[in-house]
Amino acid sequence: MKIRHVNAGVFNPIEEIELTLTPPAEGFYWIDADVEDLAVLQPIFSLHDLAVEDCLTEEEQRPKIEIYDHHYFIVVNSIRFDDEEIFLRALSVFLGRHYIITVTKQKISELRAVKPILWEQEVNEPDRFLYLLIDLVVDNYFLVGDRIEDKIERLEEDILVHTKRSHLNEIIGLRSEILWLKKMLGPQKEVINILNKKDLRLIDDQLQKYFSDIYENAVKISENFDTFRELMGNLREAYQSSIANRANEIMRVFTAITTIFIPLTLITGIYGMNFDNMPELHGRYSYFIVIGIMITLGAGMFYIFRKKDWI
Repeated sequence: MKIRHVNAGVFNPIEEIELTLTPPAEGFYWIDADVEDLAVLQPIFSLHDLAVEDCLTEEEQRPKIEIYDHHYFIVVNSIRFDDEEIFLRALSVFLGRHYIITVTKQKISELRAVKPILWEQEVNEPDRFLYLLIDLVVDNYFLVGDRIEDKIERLEEDILVHTKRSHLNEIIGLRSEILWLKKMLGPQKEVINILNKKDLRLIDDQLQKYFSDIYENAVKISENFDTFRELMGNLREAYQSSIANRANEIMRVFTAITTIFIPLTLITGIYGMNFDNMPELHGRYSYFIVIGIMITLGAGMFYIFRKKDWI
């Protein structure tokens, strides 16, 4: 657990947690905690039992906002994409009048990224800290969305150039993750909408208007993922079409080869009957004549099929 006094964006470490009970003359307290630290923080800040239970649960957290007497409890999902799998990591926030508590189970990059912004903008209020943090979380979805779009384009090019069975697994896996993200974006969008529209005494009225910009970005992200879902459907159709075209190509080649050998088989069948009264069988050059006819016939048919691009 790290305790900091933030004054005009400047961080001052605090050693004793009890000092945070008293509001500072200027600035606010930022407590960056792990879930294990809630056992200490709950009695000090009177954190609601249900909010603490949500932080401790092992299940996937749904974005939400809970309003209590002395603090708000907010859950948003940070996103991470490593080109193989998409991860959502819950970021839990307790917002008070003179403090903000961030609780995470894993490291979240937005908490590191927000520090220079606090210093640059000389942030002095916890509600503005909340705004900047959620803004970073939402902006990160755009970055992940760009990488997903790039992956879809690369996958489409690979399918058109050389279709593999592994492509279908990639399509199914990525489409499932996009649908899952789309499902999680709905509640997160509603949380931001509440921060934008609802009368919240712990958030300054002037600052609350800025949440409308974050909400618009959340709507754009949701629309982008709708587009990604449609693109994945098109990609699956392209895969199936490519597989069907390859099968047709193979069947066409096999058909052409079979067609070439049909007359050759007919000739060998006729002269393989071994009847005594077949003058051609006893000719001195009969074998070479028949072989020549077969070679000429086969080469001619191959030339015709090749010219028509059937082989």
